[in-house]
Amino acid sequence: MRFPSRRRVIAGALTALAFAGASVSALAQGYPARPITLIVPWGAGGGTDATARIIGSLLEKDLGQPVNVVNRTGGSGVVGHAAIAAAPPDGYTIGMATVEISMMHWQGLTELTGASYTPIGLVNADPAGIQVRADSPYKTVADLLGAIKANPGKFKASGTGQGGIWHLAIAGLLRDQKIDPAALPWVPSNGAAPGLQDMVAGGVEVAPVSLPEARSLIDAGKVRSLAVMADKPSALYPNVPTLKAATGSDWQMAAWRGIVAPKGIPNDVRDKLAASIRKVAASKEYTDFMASRGFGVIYAGPDDFAKFMAKADVDLGATMKAVGIAK
Repeated sequence: MRFPSRRRVIAGALTALAFAGASVSALAQGYPARPITLIVPWGAGGGTDATARIIGSLLEKDLGQPVNVVNRTGGSGVVGHAAIAAAPPDGYTIGMATVEISMMHWQGLTELTGASYTPIGLVNADPAGIQVRADSPYKTVADLLGAIKANPGKFKASGTGQGGIWHLAIAGLLRDQKIDPAALPWVPSNGAAPGLQDMVAGGVEVAPVSLPEARSLIDAGKVRSLAVMADKPSALYPNVPTLKAATGSDWQMAAWRGIVAPKGIPNDVRDKLAASIRKVAASKEYTDFMASRGFGVIYAGPDDFAKFMAKADVDLGATMKAVGIAK
């Protein structure tokens, strides 16, 4: 029996690889050829779901294929984020990652991090604000922080569950200002709305939630916002100062949302998705929709989104360790 020469074997292998590369490229060029699934780790009717649905409808127009939004809830966001990461890396399953992906692994809930995905585009960020009752004697953040430092344990804050994003936002600010986070005890709530109502009723003194969440009570004259944890004032309330302007602090924290895909999708497919998300984020339909909800519009492409998630992971991890909720 004659065996093929080593040269012939190598040549055959190279030919096969060339055909494989051509097929992947051809698939990428024809993408998408069927409907796309967009997984949302949170329930229907919430802000993340609403944002995903407007993005899905605009992606459909740009890509020419249906985009089906599927809510995969449970495990404080773990179930949906895990489903995105475990999907086939072909571009036909994408998902909306939220700020919790930078928090869950620190709590021992999952091993997933932002690095577990192919980033496509950051599309939203709503910075934390510092809200007090309208009749509060504290008119500035500096006044409020001074009172907290002088009277540890006297004031309380609320706006999410223990260890949630708004809890970490205020705890991080206190650390940044050399104040023990325990000086402002956290009262867990089922979200911003009940936390704000508790504050209005006098149960707590501070609600460090986003301005869109506090909007109705601010407009009703029941709540006053002292500052926003961002690099520039909110378009919603341009007269509310940034923390930097109010105190000199560089501390920033926001709830954010972005489109990701499983690791390993073809580069051409990633680039096509990223180009579509960039168009969506810049479109009048998207910006008008987000403005109507009071949600912040921000865009970062794949590389910058990856850096953004990495920084969020470090910042949140340090804060979670400081307040004793990191495993």
